[in-house]
This record gives sequence, C-alpha cells and structure tokens, in this order.
Amino acid sequence: MKVMPLLAAMLLLTAQVAGAGLTKLSDNVYAYVGVRDASPTNSFAANAGIVIGRDGVLVVDTLISDKEARRFLADIRTVTDKPIRYVVNTHTHLDHAFGNCVFARLGATVISHTADRALLEAMGPGILKNIAAYGLTPEDMAGTEIALPSLSFSDRLTLDLGNETVELIRFAPSHTAGSVVVWLPRQKLAFAGDILFTDFHPYLADGDFGGWATALDSLLALGPEQIVPGHGPLSSNKDLREMKQYLTLFDATARELAARGETGDAIAAELLGKLPKRSLAEWMVGYNLKNRYLKK
Repeated sequence: MKVMPLLAAMLLLTAQVAGAGLTKLSDNVYAYVGVRDASPTNSFAANAGIVIGRDGVLVVDTLISDKEARRFLADIRTVTDKPIRYVVNTHTHLDHAFGNCVFARLGATVISHTADRALLEAMGPGILKNIAAYGLTPEDMAGTEIALPSLSFSDRLTLDLGNETVELIRFAPSHTAGSVVVWLPRQKLAFAGDILFTDFHPYLADGDFGGWATALDSLLALGPEQIVPGHGPLSSNKDLREMKQYLTLFDATARELAARGETGDAIAAELLGKLPKRSLAEWMVGYNLKNRYLKK
C-alpha cells in the first residue's frame, strides 16, 4: 500500500465541514477546499481560509469581489466572532485579492509581498475598469474597491496570533514575483496559494518557471502534512511533485508545438492530450498558450 495516497485520503476523510462552506482542518484552521464552481462570479473556484488565534483571526486571501468577500466573512462568523486582525494575500491576482476592501473596512492589516503589492497597485484599477474581460459585470463587482496591502515584506514575516505562530515565506519568484506561502509550523499546515493548483489547470502567464520549481521544492522541504492549494482539494506532497512535473511538461511541449506554426486551437488541443488530466479549467491551457507562447 502506498503511504502518500493513503495519507491524502485520510486527510480528506478527517476534514470536517463547518459553517456554510468552510472545511475544518484543525481546531483553529478552516478553509475553502475543493470548490467545484469555477465560474468568474464564484472567484474562479479560488480557495481561502482562516487561522484563529487567542488574540484574533488571520485571513488567507479574500476572493474576487466585495460580494464574494462578504460571503466569506459570513462563513467566518459561523465559526468565530473574534476580531479579524490580519489579511494575507498569497498573491494579488483578482480572484484572491479584490475582496481585500471588505476586511480593510473592518480595520484588518492587509499584508503581501512587496512585489505583489506593486502588481496590485499597477494593475488593479485597470482590471476593475475592464472587468468584462474576466467574465464579470459591474453588478458582480458592486462595492469592490482596490485595497492595497498596508504592510509588505521581502522574504519572510512572522506573525503571533497569541497561541499560534504564522510564518509568511516567499521562496522564489513563482506563480507571481511575490507569491508567498502561509506556514503554520506547529501544525505543519501550509496555505500554498497559486504556487499549487490541484486537479485544476493552472494560470501560468505571469509565472517564473525556474523559480516556481524552486518554490515547490522549498515547500516540500518544510514537510507539510496538510496543504491548501490556491485552487483544488486539500493536498499533499504528492500534489507538489505533480505540479512541478506539470510545469516542466507544459513548458517543453508548448514550446515544441508552438515552433510548428500551427493555429492556437490546434496546439491547445494537442497539448491537452499530452498533459495530465485535470478536471477543472481546461480553457486555461489555451489561455496560457496564447499569452505565454503565441504572443507576436
């Protein structure tokens, strides 16, 4: 019997559903995991979570809009009434950070890596103005404002929630220049953000593949026992290794096929046939191909 698949199965079986959508991962950690609705209005199935300490709550990512963040806040309030002290953006793409405004209004300190704060500052307002390009309407985004992180860091930041230490770690440029892992050393639990997509085709257009592989190796070296990916179900070290293999295969195959000069649709179809099967976001393969390999 293989140990890692068995461990992953046990983790999934022991996770308990709490509130209206959060999954209980431990006595004080909850998350959205394995979201199946990958529509734009459901934050493209982005995961998010919370860590509850003696002195307050740390929120990991905030979803895509004011509306979605309020849904998340309502779920949080089914499991704790403690004040929300911190929000950590694992990165600042819209599906993980455009809900910042809801928590900033509550007085939470919003935190990100310096590079991703700059990314949100540079790109956020334009994305919000052109939200139709992401399949969203002004009504979907009503009340949404770009709330920049008020605290940023370069490599590592440690937060004390009273009885839980949380480490924010940027290993290398990966999914974005400033993607970070939220690491709970006592519990060996990691929120990986979009450094890890599990059973979900990843967004690759902004990624640094060399740094991404390094980040995955560094996360593996921590020895996590539970991993919340940016998209997909509760994960294990096996999923980190498979993510690294996916990146290597995608890059090599896309370069080879793009060099033939065929149409984007034909390349995407062939690429899908060569990549490992993932049940969500097949459309992302063509998007990545167009934006990373077929730009003129």
